[in-house]
Amino acid sequence: MLNKEAMFDKVLIANRGEIARRVIRTCKRLGIRTVAIYSEADADAPHVRDADEAVLVGPAPAKDSYLHIDAIVAALKSTGANAVHPGYGFLSEKSAFARAVAEVGTVFIGPPPSVLDAFGDKMKARHVALSVGTSPVPGTDEPIAIDAPEGVQDAKNVAAKVGYPIVVKAVGGGGGIGMQVVMDESGLERALKSCSDRGKASFADARVYLERYVKEPRHVEVQVLCDAHGQAFALGERECSVQRRHQKIVEESPSAAAFFAGDAGEKRRQALYDAALRVVKKVGYVGAGTCEFIADDAGNLFFLEVNARLQVEHPVTEMVTGLDLVELQLRVAAGQKLPDLSEIRKNGHSIEARIYAEDPKKGFIPKPGAVDELRWAGGAGDVQSPSLRVESGVRAGSKVTPYYDPMIAKVVAWGKTRDLAIAELDRALAGTVIAPLTTNIAFVRKLLASEEFRAARYDTKFAEILAKRS
Repeated sequence: MLNKEAMFDKVLIANRGEIARRVIRTCKRLGIRTVAIYSEADADAPHVRDADEAVLVGPAPAKDSYLHIDAIVAALKSTGANAVHPGYGFLSEKSAFARAVAEVGTVFIGPPPSVLDAFGDKMKARHVALSVGTSPVPGTDEPIAIDAPEGVQDAKNVAAKVGYPIVVKAVGGGGGIGMQVVMDESGLERALKSCSDRGKASFADARVYLERYVKEPRHVEVQVLCDAHGQAFALGERECSVQRRHQKIVEESPSAAAFFAGDAGEKRRQALYDAALRVVKKVGYVGAGTCEFIADDAGNLFFLEVNARLQVEHPVTEMVTGLDLVELQLRVAAGQKLPDLSEIRKNGHSIEARIYAEDPKKGFIPKPGAVDELRWAGGAGDVQSPSLRVESGVRAGSKVTPYYDPMIAKVVAWGKTRDLAIAELDRALAGTVIAPLTTNIAFVRKLLASEEFRAARYDTKFAEILAKRS
């Protein structure tokens, strides 16, 4: 795809589980040595076995290991790695980590710290979008001073203008943390205080703001890739509306939403790509990232945020484009110029299911435990074929611990059509055995078979509604 000039000798992966294994796989193909980091709870984890070297960075709690910047920088120094891939989550969007990596002469495989600062703050990101004519969800453009009487009154004035119901959000929030829907003015002041307290406790940021509550929302995101030579490309959209607790379960590409159908839909899709590129170009984005939007029932698309990293669901984009996004991240970070990716043509349809150790019948609560038996429909693990990928962070004999996200694997299918992709994914899930853990496999299969999903008439509330029908 690209020349092999200016490539790294050794990459440290500052993450765990399936994403660490995913990065290691591409590095091995490119002849790059890898370093894994691990906590005491992950001493026997598959990603540790897969890497050329592995370094213990602390005890089980993430704050003492995978979030411990000093320990990870020490691992960099001791192993001589000349680049760091942060994966997703943990420190992947923390500018302090990117700066610490740079200070020891190591390359951070991601956007520069200034970009992470801009998009790590939802108010700054909102201002970037507004400055380039990309419309965010109507709401407040500055944080609300909830400790001042005029701040609460200002919030009431904005809410009255935008219209109830309205959403109160923590500026530093994510994954639904520090977010509440308010139906009328009587609940607004209480929600402002609650979200502020939650934001301060979870993100050390007490600021909050308001947005219009979008009814029957759909979550659509655009994969972008930019190099240091001024090139920026949109590699297609992903539909990510199947969620529980504001976290995704099933993702697909392209979106099958009715508002993307026909010639008018193609124009809307291209306008979406253009809106995403305007936002990332404004801040000098470098690397892979995702520009997220929310759509209302009329197909109006509003900017939400930028995730300045690789997404969990990146494989569906890879399946329809034939690209290796991790390889492209590595090459961009090494200073190489991207080829003309505007010529890439998307082929067929891809859909991904996240397999979790959780109980959908009990509010999707995590169910950690031992994995005594593990069989995938396509093979033993990390299955790779043109129509099926299984990327897993566990193997038979592993444990899903309570310390980290309970995701076991991602099962990703491809087909010439959406119906064929759904059928391939269902076939793969039907042939999967994970025992004795409680998982969401049966629920995902029920979701795939539902009339609403088959007709692509679903929104971000659909999964939780479906779970209550069981």
